[in-house]
Amino acid sequence: MDGSRRPFMRKALPYLLSLPALLVCIGILIPFGTAVYYSLQRYNLAFPMTRGFIWLENYTLLFTDPAFWNTVRVSLLYTLYTVGFELVLGLGIAMLLQRRSLFNNMMSILLLLPLMIAPAIAALMWKLMTNPGFGILSYFASLLGFPDFKWASASSSALFTVVLIDIWVYTPFMMVLLLAGLRALPRQPFEAAELDGVPQSFVFFRITLPMLTPYIITATLFRMLESIQQFDIIYAMTQGGPGNTLMAFQVAAYLERYQYTNVGRSAAILMVLWAITFLLSNLFIKQWLRLRERARGMG
Repeated sequence: MDGSRRPFMRKALPYLLSLPALLVCIGILIPFGTAVYYSLQRYNLAFPMTRGFIWLENYTLLFTDPAFWNTVRVSLLYTLYTVGFELVLGLGIAMLLQRRSLFNNMMSILLLLPLMIAPAIAALMWKLMTNPGFGILSYFASLLGFPDFKWASASSSALFTVVLIDIWVYTPFMMVLLLAGLRALPRQPFEAAELDGVPQSFVFFRITLPMLTPYIITATLFRMLESIQQFDIIYAMTQGGPGNTLMAFQVAAYLERYQYTNVGRSAAILMVLWAITFLLSNLFIKQWLRLRERARGMG
């Protein structure tokens, strides 16, 4: 009996092990399919009698609406600024903490504290700190010669403010990934460069960066996917304002659904966001695979 069960269990084991992944995939595909279904409909909760399939009309209306292209511009600018600054700062901090020591280990733990705060809570903290009446950051800005700095309440500085909050919250994430990459690099090339007296700038640009590139691509991909879908910080600070200054994808979709009750248009916005993230993630993953194949070829 036991002998007959073993071949069956050996054949069934791969299917049993893949079952959790299959359940997760189903859990993802159901809301995804629902969003596609709604995006093809005229579906406004305020006018339920008009519901029906209009196929690609929601997308046509989006692509001919200047407000939608402003949403694309805001989301891409936000992603570019946040990911760019967080990558530079995270790499710089990781380089400073690369050498293992008690002080560096303690500092790396302390620097993780902003990452442990929910983004919405962090935004509310910054909202208090930038209050023109009693905010500590407004006080410091006045000392630097900006007595009436508007922060998120002015269209000229709103993007700067939310980008600053995002950098404060998520730079530790970049730092942790890049620090792990730096400490995982082989020591032989660096020791040889040190013995030969090679300048530090040459070591950084010709040895460290090329070897660290797969980690940089991974960290950038994770942050890019999170940043282009940002909702918590922007909504907690300004709800997409002033005006439509910070009307990013998730904020626009949320307002369309819950303020204007336009389910079809909200779903169409989310599907466009999915298409953009799908294309960008594919580009990054292909680049990462190309680097891995090159590394194997060199090995």
